Amino acid sequence: MPKIDRASDAAQLKLLAPVPATLHPAAVYLASLSEGSRATMRHALDAIASLLTGGECDALTLDWSKLRYQHTAAVRASLVQRFAPATAKKMVCALRRVLKEAARLGLMGYEDYARAVDLPRIDTPPQKLKGRALATDEIALLMDACESEARTIGMRDAAILAILRGGGIRREELANLELKDYNPLLGELEICSGKRKSYRKVYLPAMAIAIVEEWLEIRSRQPGALITPVRKGGKVELRHMSGDAVLKIVKRRGKKAGVAEFSPHDFRRTFCSELLDDNDVVTVQKLAGHATPVTTAKYDRRGEETKRKAVERLSIPRHQRTTQ
Repeated sequence: MPKIDRASDAAQLKLLAPVPATLHPAAVYLASLSEGSRATMRHALDAIASLLTGGECDALTLDWSKLRYQHTAAVRASLVQRFAPATAKKMVCALRRVLKEAARLGLMGYEDYARAVDLPRIDTPPQKLKGRALATDEIALLMDACESEARTIGMRDAAILAILRGGGIRREELANLELKDYNPLLGELEICSGKRKSYRKVYLPAMAIAIVEEWLEIRSRQPGALITPVRKGGKVELRHMSGDAVLKIVKRRGKKAGVAEFSPHDFRRTFCSELLDDNDVVTVQKLAGHATPVTTAKYDRRGEETKRKAVERLSIPRHQRTTQ
């Protein structure tokens, strides 16, 4: 197993002078990520840089262009020993992506890059399905919990739940919505800040539109964030909430309604599962904003009963046998 000589590598791999962000492979890679992923991958790169240099460097002070196969092989071996397979795999992926940016920027040759990233695959054991789908009566309990609240906060929270349930969007996407992104005539939401900086349109069902319209009667039609904070006393602030604020609101509503533990993302799982009953996976993929249909399939929480019913619909034609 290759070993990391931290003492010598710290001197060799440390940047001699600061590099502009546009020419730094780690900075370029991190800038390409969504806001939600950036902090996680920065932490991973910091850990790799520290591992290579005995704590002397972080992601932005390491000269990634100087890494060669002996470095990356040693890093991979160390990560496999220290972390769960899924975590180690994600960290090695980040390492590969940074070295790819180094090659693209002309900081290292493509032959050196190809050798450095030629690492054995890290196998991960099959994982249990995360999260769950929400039942219809659970969603009804959540909406009832909003209606029992003071009107301004209650309608704001009802609009949050209606958009998550009816649009299947991520909580960060909801937090970033502007009033101009919402078209009540078409029941349309434009998601302009999706994962991987993507753009898509989603459509709300009529009941969700009605709830959003009730919220807008309180919020007003002034430009700004579609979903906003509400101060004590019911004063609406026309500014964006954070994704974490959305999470806390949903958790609070769940606790008040007596609904078993769930997350905002479980609305997304519910959305995908129900749509897969009557639609092809590519259509659901586009609505959910997934990169591939494979990701969408992972959101299917319909269970064994759905599979059994699907098979029951198959027919096996038989000709009547004639008796002689």
